[in-house]
Amino acid sequence: QPEAALDAMVREELGLSLESLGSPWRAALSSFPSFVIGAFIPLAPFVFVEGGLAIALAAVLSAIALVVVGGAISAMASKNPVWGAARMLLAGVGAALVTFGLGRLIGASVGG
Repeated sequence: QPEAALDAMVREELGLSLESLGSPWRAALSSFPSFVIGAFIPLAPFVFVEGGLAIALAAVLSAIALVVVGGAISAMASKNPVWGAARMLLAGVGAALVTFGLGRLIGASVGG
């Protein structure tokens, strides 16, 4: 009985219960609006202003969002929210630097 064996392995080795895991549909339906909101935050300034100001506002709003989300996730996991906020901010800055570097490498730029 492969399903019973898998259930036992997951419960014993990982400490998980198949009943306690969330629904993939529920995860997908909650992920979609999260991605939309997350994508809107750095793009919103470009709707209202142009050039360097839009870039600066996008960077500031993105940094604030990263700090808030990182701190909130850590707090919900009973971890240090300051460390979680800093870790999320560092990851976001790292991703932005890689993206910027690749854009420069291929010659893409944001007007301004």
